[in-house]
Amino acid sequence: MPLHGTIALAQTDARLGDLRANVERHVERAEEALRAGADLVAFPELSLTGYTVRDLAGELALDPSTDVRLAPLREISRRISVIAGCIEAGPDHGVYNSAICFEGGALRHVHRKVYLPTYGMFEEGRYFSAGRLVEAFDTKIGRIGMLICEDLWHVSLPYLLAMDGAEVIVSLTASPTRLGGEGTESDQRRVNHDHHRTYARLLSLYSVFINRVGVEDGVGFWGGSAVMDPNGQAVVASESFDEALLTAPVDAAVVRRARRGSRHLLDERPEIVLQNLERISRR
Repeated sequence: MPLHGTIALAQTDARLGDLRANVERHVERAEEALRAGADLVAFPELSLTGYTVRDLAGELALDPSTDVRLAPLREISRRISVIAGCIEAGPDHGVYNSAICFEGGALRHVHRKVYLPTYGMFEEGRYFSAGRLVEAFDTKIGRIGMLICEDLWHVSLPYLLAMDGAEVIVSLTASPTRLGGEGTESDQRRVNHDHHRTYARLLSLYSVFINRVGVEDGVGFWGGSAVMDPNGQAVVASESFDEALLTAPVDAAVVRRARRGSRHLLDERPEIVLQNLERISRR
């Protein structure tokens, strides 16, 4: 179906390890998004558990399609589509940092984080298995894709989603504030927003960035959630550090004008990429 609707960005904090409280908070925010006229509401990375779970990851892992604790989210998804972050118990017994989408009372799609940062303050590779699949999927507002935080720093993944028909990329994020030698919060905001603006413009799609806020295990998260349109312009952007609910329209007509006005995505030749990757891999 043609892209059309309103997306709500729920820039929220999370209660570490408290699934029940976080589910309740998600339902409250979803109700608020409904009152604001949204068709889909999206939450940050690991929004249902908190980020620094460490050895609790296995205990918090669940099957999002059947776990009774997520029944309130499945139920409210009959009225508004819900994208959230959870720890998924995979059928292979792996534990995954996953983005899930509920729609029409059921699980519509799961994306498992492909690139797990394990450097500096990050240690995801110690606790999670890495995903291997990236694909777009159809929702009631149109065809979208989901990525998680570090995934968006690898150009191949948003490119693959765009080539798979996504007209919106929803990026669930838990980006910490780094105020030491690496810059200020305003630097992080500028770099991240420029990053998302570039993808939106080059791939002629909407880039939806949802970052969390709050302090967890001594680490603060800066927020700054935003939507960039297919021309690389900010449709909406939140303030930093505070919880917020933002709404932004998405429309196929805007995508169509961007792609016809600057044909770089329409003229893309994925077979060239495939041929040369095969050549490079044989070295």
